[in-house]
Amino acid sequence: MRVGIPRERLVGEKRVAATPESVRQLAGLGLDVAIESGAGASAGHADAEYAEAGAEVVAALDLTGIDLLAHVRPLHPVTAAGLPSGAMTVGLASPSTELPTVRALTDARITAFALELVPRISRAQSMDALTSQALVTGYRCVLEAAIRFPRFFPLYMTAAGTIPPAKVLVLGAGVAGLQAIGTAKRLGARVSANDIRPASADEVASMGGTFIRLDLEGAEASGGYARELTADRGALQRELLAPHVADADVLITTAAVPGRRAPLLVTRGMVAGMKSGSVVVDMAAESGGNVEGSLPGEDVAVATADGAGEVTVVGLKDAASAMAADASRLYAKNVANFIALLVPRADGEVLPDFDDEVVAGACLTHDGEVWHAPTAEALAALATARAVPRESEDTEDTEEGVG
Repeated sequence: MRVGIPRERLVGEKRVAATPESVRQLAGLGLDVAIESGAGASAGHADAEYAEAGAEVVAALDLTGIDLLAHVRPLHPVTAAGLPSGAMTVGLASPSTELPTVRALTDARITAFALELVPRISRAQSMDALTSQALVTGYRCVLEAAIRFPRFFPLYMTAAGTIPPAKVLVLGAGVAGLQAIGTAKRLGARVSANDIRPASADEVASMGGTFIRLDLEGAEASGGYARELTADRGALQRELLAPHVADADVLITTAAVPGRRAPLLVTRGMVAGMKSGSVVVDMAAESGGNVEGSLPGEDVAVATADGAGEVTVVGLKDAASAMAADASRLYAKNVANFIALLVPRADGEVLPDFDDEVVAGACLTHDGEVWHAPTAEALAALATARAVPRESEDTEDTEEGVG
């Protein structure tokens, strides 16, 4: 069977779904690998390295001849529609924000596996792309904040006076949050953090941070992920967080619910309550944002409530891509390990076992149906919303005709 590795088309995306090392792994499974010329250039891998590893380097992928397409970013609907019926895809799909692509995948009867839906269980850790990329993103968050913050992060005692350490608050203590805590601590900041999962307190402490308790702990879903709070509890969470946000010099938000829009943790009013010169980095800006008003890839200035200055809100975009070499190294291994799960024998035949909880859990679409329940619900709601205006327009036309 033929595995295709495309050159990522999204502007700013430098990662690649396969490295020469992972190509060797795929070839060892009996798979033929075709990679587009230049696909790994931004991640530090030349075409010659892929050819040496056993891949066929092509000027452009012929989608009609691909059995399995491995990708980084969600596919464009046109790309999904161009794959042959029965083909498979493995990659990040962002189903909550890429509904047109999901519809195209179902219409083309593509079996799509979304790596962000991989269950968080021990035997699936090597396929967990969310974790591997969050490691990179959490590190990058702090660097982006430090660049923009007009003060030092560490404490300095000098002959000219003492410079106090920056106070960094991290919301969300998953992999990205813990990495952000550790990085900020290594830079010398005083770090505190909050997460709605009770087990996070010990993890935060292990990274050198101070855990903030809010009487909201206990919202943990299966697989160790945070469960989305109800509207009332979300509002209470923001109210309890407000004084801690106001006291912080740097705020980093990392909360995400796989397959869904990112939860709103910080309102514009809370940002305005921070000190002039403060920096907010919203890691979830691309999936809806934890911070009200954040925009992916943009710095937004928010005037402080006291009129003394501004707070900079950074909508993080392509954070992992900014460190493409290591991000690709980890991601490509996730992809190869997942594909290995689909190949039960060393003869190159891909045979997904849907009785396997990892395979079934990661399946987004199969045989013309959406397997991920929240995405199926979102598509149904979208179809309903589109149908209602059309009925109204038909009614108005009829009334005008009668009159």
